[in-house]
Amino acid sequence: MSRLSAALHLPPWLAHALRSQRGPVPWSAVTRGALSAGPLLLVAVRTGHTSLGVVAAIAAMLSGINDRPGSRRASVKRIGVPALGGALGMVIGTYAGQGTGAVVLTVILTVVGLVAGGISAIGPVASAVGTQVLVGSAVGAGMPLPEPGWARALAFLAGAGWLIVLRLVLPTPGSLTGDFRFDGERKAVAGVYDAVAELLDAVGGPQAIRRRAALTAALDHAQDALAGPRLRRYASSSAERRLHAQYAAALPLAEAATALAWAGEPVSERASEGPRRLAAAVRGNTHTGPLPAPSRSAPALRALDDALLHAAEVFDQGRGGDLHTRPRTARDRLRAVLGSAGREYGLRVALCFGASAAVAQALHQGQWYGQHEHWYWLPATAVFLVKPDLGPLASRVLNRAAGTVLGALLFAGFAAVLPRPDGLIALVALSGALIPVATRHFAAQTAVVTVLVLALVMVGGEPQASAGRIGETLLACAIVLIVGHLPMPGQRGGGVRARLAAANEAAHAYLTHVLDEAGTPRIGTSGAPDATRMRNSGTPGTPGTPSDHRATRWTLRREAYRTIAEARTAISLAAHELPALARHTEGADEVADLLERLVDTITACAVHLDDTGQIGPRHRERLAAVLTELTGPVERVGLRLPRTPLAG
Repeated sequence: MSRLSAALHLPPWLAHALRSQRGPVPWSAVTRGALSAGPLLLVAVRTGHTSLGVVAAIAAMLSGINDRPGSRRASVKRIGVPALGGALGMVIGTYAGQGTGAVVLTVILTVVGLVAGGISAIGPVASAVGTQVLVGSAVGAGMPLPEPGWARALAFLAGAGWLIVLRLVLPTPGSLTGDFRFDGERKAVAGVYDAVAELLDAVGGPQAIRRRAALTAALDHAQDALAGPRLRRYASSSAERRLHAQYAAALPLAEAATALAWAGEPVSERASEGPRRLAAAVRGNTHTGPLPAPSRSAPALRALDDALLHAAEVFDQGRGGDLHTRPRTARDRLRAVLGSAGREYGLRVALCFGASAAVAQALHQGQWYGQHEHWYWLPATAVFLVKPDLGPLASRVLNRAAGTVLGALLFAGFAAVLPRPDGLIALVALSGALIPVATRHFAAQTAVVTVLVLALVMVGGEPQASAGRIGETLLACAIVLIVGHLPMPGQRGGGVRARLAAANEAAHAYLTHVLDEAGTPRIGTSGAPDATRMRNSGTPGTPGTPSDHRATRWTLRREAYRTIAEARTAISLAAHELPALARHTEGADEVADLLERLVDTITACAVHLDDTGQIGPRHRERLAAVLTELTGPVERVGLRLPRTPLAG
């Protein structure tokens, strides 16, 4: 039996290529996909602006890939900002392709790849911006159209803007049950309270670590859902202020639950009833009613009781609350672009994009394409293949090749029987509807996108090109595989190390703040929570007050857990690379585990500090032990451990 299981055990890089996400069908996104690219193309064909309709439909397709689950307001940034990058890329590609020769154009596209790759290191939205800049540049330079660059850019923005309008106007399941302005926001905040309750249920058991990680994910999701253009740091309407306050009231509950999980002593089932009732109140936009008070026999339990009392007050009044996020400055973003991750990713994107553009132009000049004048497919394919956020390199290459072959064969069959152009426009609409479901697996997404793009360009007047697209995709796969394994200046695994460095800095900033708090006078005594402290615990006060300390502490705690979660995601992707690449990030998972233990311990110290006015001997010992244990692994992955005195 063991031999059979060993034989069936797949290497990590292959297992990741076969893995897909699961979940319910996002019918709202499916509806938006069906109403985006297809109708735009239909209107353009009927009005005699087919080429601009093709550009708008391409933008709608790219925006549909970014139309992920989340709140309506958060989607504006997630879809709109990358679309601006795509429009800029369209202008650059169009004018560079019209006014330069092949060599100069290749140099320009290589520089664009270097900049877009570096920008992608800032974060997920910036990565989507970089992708659309590159795709827009490739399409602008390699798709001959009669319109000038500015007109193509406007068409691109119109296509993305149409999907944003659909996202804002069409109802979603969440908005049908209450206030239309809120779709994913209430669900996200309620999910935080549910995650707190599940962590309390798991305290003292083997699932506690996993439930604590789920709580971090729920808090991250709620922060993102509330951070849209109209739900900003300071909410404007009473409903938004109430939702902000309900999110802020969950932070002390999360802190107390984390401290209880750290102590490892099981709590009664009664402890989780309060957070569950709060979750129901958020979903139904109702008052909480009476909340069961947990035992007050330990500092963390007293903190949990205080947090429940404060939440009950907040839910009744809803005076607003801070999202407890620390905005990134322009200097922070520049550091990310010029850091190890930005440099490494920028160089690889530049080489892949520039080399694929050069090969595509050479094939175009040699008339390898035959009747086809469009040579954008090869560099555009390389853009998606070189993106690490879409999975490990080997997984991306395998899925892209398989998806392109399947999509091209499917389109060849459709093109042989469908009437033109109406049948192809219907195929575009169907493909747009399938994108939200196909994003669960890169091969499926590639197949759907291949069908959609081939239908678009055929409507635009290009002959059937399935065979050529398969050949170009395989060429792009070979280019990216070669460049992905080339040695680069500096240390490999820069993306993982940059994430770990950010997590390390955030954890120690949190630690420093808590140690500084331990050296300041405290309000309240052991076993007797002070009423003033309880009332002020949810909102920032004047500088130097305990409430102000807590607001800063919760912000630092959120940042520490979020950066650790981002580091874990990067580590997981790196671990599923081919062995030649995976070995460069060995030991990174151990550092992430220790940083997470460190932040858990700091949280337990903070809760004990609130209750007793000092950090207890047991907490200091555990804190010192984790810091000592962290020293070796941190140095092995090439990071530095800040000096933090355990005094105060």
